[in-house]
Amino acid sequence: QVQLVESGGGLVQPGGSLRLSCAASGCTFSDVNMGWYRQDPGKGREFVALSEYLVTTLYSDSAKGRFTISRDNATNTLYLQMNNLKPADTAIYYCNVLPYWGQGTQVTVSS
Repeated sequence: QVQLVESGGGLVQPGGSLRLSCAASGCTFSDVNMGWYRQDPGKGREFVALSEYLVTTLYSDSAKGRFTISRDNATNTLYLQMNNLKPADTAIYYCNVLPYWGQGTQVTVSS
């Protein structure tokens, strides 16, 4: 059973930074693709970033240049460093290893 536990969300002012973490268990972390998605109430779940097990990373257009996805295979942890945050980034952020999802962590960007 794969379990994913996100943390690191919170309230931040526009222009600020947050680092999200996702602790994974129940899978061979180094062999799987892992991603971050987000969902605003009333909207569908949106792709943010992907870390492929062969090192490649992919980003949504809104995340490029501001967010960085990384992984630590030694600790089975996925990260999302988010810089220059905007109010439009407000959402619940979810960690994903198909077909599993974490419970999400709330990010609120507001002055």
